[in-house]
Amino acid sequence: MNTKKPSPLTPGDTVAVLAPSSPPKKPGQIEAGIARLESLGYRVERGRPRLTPRGYLAGPDAERLDEFNRYLRRDDVKALFCVRGGYGALRLLPHLDYAAARQHPKLLVGYSDVTALHLALYKNAGWRGLSGPLVVEWGDLDAESVAQFQAMVQGRAPQSLTGPRGERLTALRSGTAEGVLLGGNLTMLVRLLGTPYLPPLDGALLFLEDVGEQPYRIDALLAQLKLAGILDRLGGLILGAFTAWQPDHDRPTLTPAEVFFDYLHDAPYPVATGLVYGHFTNKSTIPVGVRARLEVTEDNAAFSTLEPVVA
Repeated sequence: MNTKKPSPLTPGDTVAVLAPSSPPKKPGQIEAGIARLESLGYRVERGRPRLTPRGYLAGPDAERLDEFNRYLRRDDVKALFCVRGGYGALRLLPHLDYAAARQHPKLLVGYSDVTALHLALYKNAGWRGLSGPLVVEWGDLDAESVAQFQAMVQGRAPQSLTGPRGERLTALRSGTAEGVLLGGNLTMLVRLLGTPYLPPLDGALLFLEDVGEQPYRIDALLAQLKLAGILDRLGGLILGAFTAWQPDHDRPTLTPAEVFFDYLHDAPYPVATGLVYGHFTNKSTIPVGVRARLEVTEDNAAFSTLEPVVA
């Protein structure tokens, strides 16, 4: 894949705050996030000064698409920060201005539903991105998470992808691999199967997280990747947090850890768990589309980038 490195993000640069998916759950979250970004020295533009939610969407498709494409076409905007995940990005994918994206590479920041945008823009425009905090989280982000983010956007590499407070990974399957780092939300990735928006995953280092999925649903998602042949052709796998998975009944169930073991204990590549990444505020920022290295032994796992996400 011929990827395009965006410029480093420095104080004084213009960034845009966009809402391609769902609206914030609480009033004031956007303003708090913008204030935190401005405290880092960025000049923040709001794509739409006032959102007009339509059900679970942060506005009609036409509004969200116009907002996103308008900033794709602007060379002076260095990064796009997504307000929230939720749902809605899938509806935009066929209509994004990929030609403008190829001409004006910039950082896309967000995770969860934003996974669809990261993977589609990587596949169709060669974009690199950052799977990291949403605008609604920036107001509460701790100093360690901010520091790790800033190291990424300023071009530090190689960089160890431990947690913001130095949290280490846990070994599940030994091995060593280098490959392109791709991934994000498991459900969103599976929804892209069979579409023109999922990049080739052969040899990739795949990182995953999810929220609100009971173990049988995680099992089904992994089964679909297995049956599609993808799970067998990865270069390596790094599992983040799978939160709020507990069933609302007392019938027998597996745990997510047991499901992952069933599918991955004999994988032909290294597998690690415990990535501090998922649906909680303070987390690692994970680059999308850069080469990385995963080395797992019986009692240790090391994960690092081999190149910067920016030029």
